[in-house]
Amino acid sequence: MYSIIVVPPPTTEDERNRTQVRLAPGERLTFGRSAHHNDLPIPHDGVSRRAGEITAQGAFWILSNLSREQTYVVENPEGAGEHVKVAPGRLDAPVPFEFSRIVLPAAGDLLALEVWAPRHDYLSGAGGLDGATTAPAFSVDRTKRYFAVLAALCEPRLRGTPHAPLPTVDQVAERLRPAWPAASRTAVQWNIDYLAVKLRLKPGPDSADTGPRLNGKKESLVSLALRFDLVREDDLVVLAAPSGRVTR
Repeated sequence: MYSIIVVPPPTTEDERNRTQVRLAPGERLTFGRSAHHNDLPIPHDGVSRRAGEITAQGAFWILSNLSREQTYVVENPEGAGEHVKVAPGRLDAPVPFEFSRIVLPAAGDLLALEVWAPRHDYLSGAGGLDGATTAPAFSVDRTKRYFAVLAALCEPRLRGTPHAPLPTVDQVAERLRPAWPAASRTAVQWNIDYLAVKLRLKPGPDSADTGPRLNGKKESLVSLALRFDLVREDDLVVLAAPSGRVTR
């Protein structure tokens, strides 16, 4: 099963349906300017011919910076400025964030690769049973912002109106601002895309926009969450919590 998903910088043709590359544990992905020597070409004059390598390691991933001069920054988009700097030539730097943005300085531009790590591993329960533990059907962390987005989407129907229309992306952003002052339309759409991957919706996630695709994706997320009790009425407390309650 794949554990790491890499979303490269969009091209002009790829703005609406961004490519996703999925890596299983142990698989590697090289990226750089050269189309002949990399799994993921990034056609920009400011990117090294062999710029870096991403390796999936179970529930997390490591980054090697293969450039000679450029420091890469790995940001946590859901945090409060947390980031990791990977110096030129640094190999196998572990990245602790569930979802990340690798920022590549490129001749005056800043190019971003998104890397998602939706798989979670858990400590085995007591009892000493032999064999592999049962994988959880859905792994959600109620302290993450993606869960607050999911709760805001589910709120109208959890409040007792089973067929209520779903909130728009702008309404979700407004609803989240008491707990997340920086909530924006872009951030909410990003989290909806991430939820679609994390909860393994079929078909795979499309780019987030305001058309029928996004409406269908939201409806699928809410239907799944309510059917399997991923979000309960008690969970709506995250929508009014202080900013410290909803973490990266």
